[in-house]
Amino acid sequence: MSKPVRINKYLAENGYCSRREADRLIQAGKVFINDVPAGLGDQVSLVDRVRVIGRDKKVRTEHVYILLHKPIGYTTKAGVENNVMELIDSPDRVFPVGRLSSQTTGLLLLTTDGTLAERLLNPRYGIEQEYVIDVEQTIRTIDLGRFQALGKTRLLSPSRFAIILGEGRQREVIGMCEALGYHMLNLMRTRIGSLKMPTTYPEGNARYLTEKEVRDLEKLVGLQEKRKR
Repeated sequence: MSKPVRINKYLAENGYCSRREADRLIQAGKVFINDVPAGLGDQVSLVDRVRVIGRDKKVRTEHVYILLHKPIGYTTKAGVENNVMELIDSPDRVFPVGRLSSQTTGLLLLTTDGTLAERLLNPRYGIEQEYVIDVEQTIRTIDLGRFQALGKTRLLSPSRFAIILGEGRQREVIGMCEALGYHMLNLMRTRIGSLKMPTTYPEGNARYLTEKEVRDLEKLVGLQEKRKR
């Protein structure tokens, strides 16, 4: 970095988060330049000290791993409008791990690591995916039992429940909701294996995975012992 750059670009290029989330952190008063709260238009250079409350600068590794909260209306299909890549500020060519329909929100992992991605999607490894479903009506106890045929469920509120699914079973959940007379308000993925995303994490925001999160995913698919960090 030979010339000063905007603070949100600096945070994105140095592994703190995406530019979109950088703006959110700046507005929340969590970004400091030389111990002074940063503004959205501030610029930084090599001589400046940047600090982000709750975030550490990530050491660049061979691969890049990004967690995105995919908003409704965006797709993982390549070459079309409203593709999730429009939401990612990464100089690296990342790709989504698996698919989420345009009507499904929630956790989407993007990476340059093809080996990890293939194993996370391979049924051999049995990687769980957890979803939170909001419906308009009160969920009947007998119907919650019916959803158990698709995956382990738990009731979160009178009109919200979580379910653990295998890859590709989102449509079955939607179909069962329709068959049982429930109007679905939202279908959100909140977990892939050990990687979790709080339901309160803002839509459209993205961040780099921590080293621990990457190691935990690698351990799930038998890669941890093969790689040295």
